Amino acid sequence: MKKHDFVEIEYTGKLDDGTVFDTTDAATAKEAGLDSQTAVFGPAVICVGENHILPGLEVSFMDKKPGKFNVTLPPDKAFGKKDAKLLKLMPMRAFKGQDVQPFPGLEVNIDNNFGIVRSVSGGRVIVDFNHPLSSKTLHYDLTVNKIVTDTLLKAKSLFKNELQINDDILELNDSVLVIKEDKFPAEVVDAVKKRIMEIIPEIKDVVLQKEVKAAAKPVAKEPVVDAPASKAPAEKKE
Repeated sequence: MKKHDFVEIEYTGKLDDGTVFDTTDAATAKEAGLDSQTAVFGPAVICVGENHILPGLEVSFMDKKPGKFNVTLPPDKAFGKKDAKLLKLMPMRAFKGQDVQPFPGLEVNIDNNFGIVRSVSGGRVIVDFNHPLSSKTLHYDLTVNKIVTDTLLKAKSLFKNELQINDDILELNDSVLVIKEDKFPAEVVDAVKKRIMEIIPEIKDVVLQKEVKAAAKPVAKEPVVDAPASKAPAEKKE
């Protein structure tokens, strides 16, 4: 396996105490209390070398054949160590203004930054914006099932992992990837096209569904009306 290969993987991640924090297995997730109505489990397809998973995990199977791997990642190979600068002291009124009653453990999104409330004291709240797994050693049971060769499945993987876009809007016509939506801004389509064709050279173009319809629509032709044959003037009789 090498960079830009697409591979199908399954994994379960645990902390030192055995706590499961992430998994692709539905039964394991249910047992660990990680299942939810919106969670989707099952094998995942990722592109090697594109940060779809932690780089430390990819190193474990790079230049090897598909199979099972046990990987331990220290904090510096996973989510880093906690940064004291990411512990922010915030006034209670910032929460009250949003009708939120903060408490330790509450997950919050402030200016698109995700954090966890660590303490509440009087009119002050300390929010930790470090990654929840920072300073943790992670243990993974990882299985690479196979190298993926299906072109459409590769494209769907990029859409899911990088754009968080539902992959059922894609279809492949010969070497052209068709996005079955008409509302994509032109600049987004151009960026997607560049990314797709860079990583999946088998795809020669990326188009919106409306472009396919327009190309397939027959051009209406103006009816051709033949002019009536002119009659020779009648011969004048004397």
